[in-house]
Amino acid sequence: MGSSKPISPFRLTSLIRGEKDPSRALHLFLNPNPTTRPFRRSLRSYDIIITKLARAKMFPEMEHLLQNHRSKLPEPLFCHVITSYARAGLPSRAIRTFLSIPSPTLRSFNTLLHALLTCRDFPSLTRLLPHLPRFGPPDACTFNILLRASSLSDHPARAAALLLRRMRTCGVRPNQITFGTLIRVLCNSARLTEAFRVKHHMESVFNLKPNLFVYTHLIKAVCDAGDLDCAFRLKEEMAGNGLSLDTVAYNTFISALFKAGKKGLAFGVLEEMKSGGARPDSVTCNVLIGEFCREGDFDGAYRVLDEGVEGVRPDVVGYNVVIGCLCKEGKWREAEDLFEDMPRRRCVPDVVTYRTLFDGLCRWMRFEEAGLLLEEMVFKGYVPSSSSLNEFLVRLGRDGKFALLSTVLIALGRGGCCGEDVWRTVVSLVSKPENMLGAFQLFDALVLV
Repeated sequence: MGSSKPISPFRLTSLIRGEKDPSRALHLFLNPNPTTRPFRRSLRSYDIIITKLARAKMFPEMEHLLQNHRSKLPEPLFCHVITSYARAGLPSRAIRTFLSIPSPTLRSFNTLLHALLTCRDFPSLTRLLPHLPRFGPPDACTFNILLRASSLSDHPARAAALLLRRMRTCGVRPNQITFGTLIRVLCNSARLTEAFRVKHHMESVFNLKPNLFVYTHLIKAVCDAGDLDCAFRLKEEMAGNGLSLDTVAYNTFISALFKAGKKGLAFGVLEEMKSGGARPDSVTCNVLIGEFCREGDFDGAYRVLDEGVEGVRPDVVGYNVVIGCLCKEGKWREAEDLFEDMPRRRCVPDVVTYRTLFDGLCRWMRFEEAGLLLEEMVFKGYVPSSSSLNEFLVRLGRDGKFALLSTVLIALGRGGCCGEDVWRTVVSLVSKPENMLGAFQLFDALVLV
């Protein structure tokens, strides 16, 4: 890796970029064997090594590097570090990095606000906002971040309107991101009339063309509202503005058409998607699987599971849909077989998979199979929903299956899953006179747990 020959700053940058091992890249960065002294590392080399350390989550090493070279680093590199901490879900370190910047400006303050938003650390974001005037008047980026934060509030549309008024008061001109964020907030609140009014205002007053982000949210909103004619008009308008639907918009279209019973149109849009340059993804597969399952066409659903769409395979969501529909139709054996086959298909069952199959087995009174699955769930750190678990326990007690109930309680206890609600359910079962024998059978389980 390291070269014994003297190297230049440019050569050092190239070597660090090509080194896949972040530890070795850091060693090379710190020990460059320079051609001349003093040796000045390029800003690009700092950027590359910080990126490598951040991706490898080698934060102590990154902190040490920053500490020893702080005076040489420009503000954009500190912004890069703040963003890296945000991606790792470490808002306190992002704040600490910001406070260590020699001369922070609005740029780094905006980066910190965005980092706190990414981490959903709203208390810290709220505490920092009063310090905004120290770094200059807010710009469009500042307001766009706050608009995104407002979309997560209890009253997003009202909060967004207040921010827009504040924006006008400050003399800040909104941009495409501003309007896109506002339209998304209104669409998510099902306030479509206002969303289209904002779109018109964006075009007529500010002479800004809606971008793909704006159209995608509008199309999704009108599709959810069942207004497919409006969705197709928006699609045509996009084409007139030189824009093409992306994968997300196509998936929304296809799903809405299936739900509206327009199967032919849905498959037509799918073919347009494949020929128009938008690559199908796992969501596309899941949409098709959902439609086949709704029709009871499990052969079609399995075909998508086996072959995917254009070489793209469905993710665990698609498998969960099929397992859920099989259980609903009473095909619990097939659901179990598909569940067991998932690892071979390189798809790992998640908590939803386990809960779906557990509920299905309970629905069809397959208590022994449900008990075995429950033990596996607990071993993997999963548990059924509280309502499903309590119903399962009640059915075992009602049917007098106290031996199985004991086994289940032992498994739950070992996994630390025996909460107060579980014991309340069990006590209510065995306290009945007809179940006193079962109460004694459960005694050993209570002791073991």
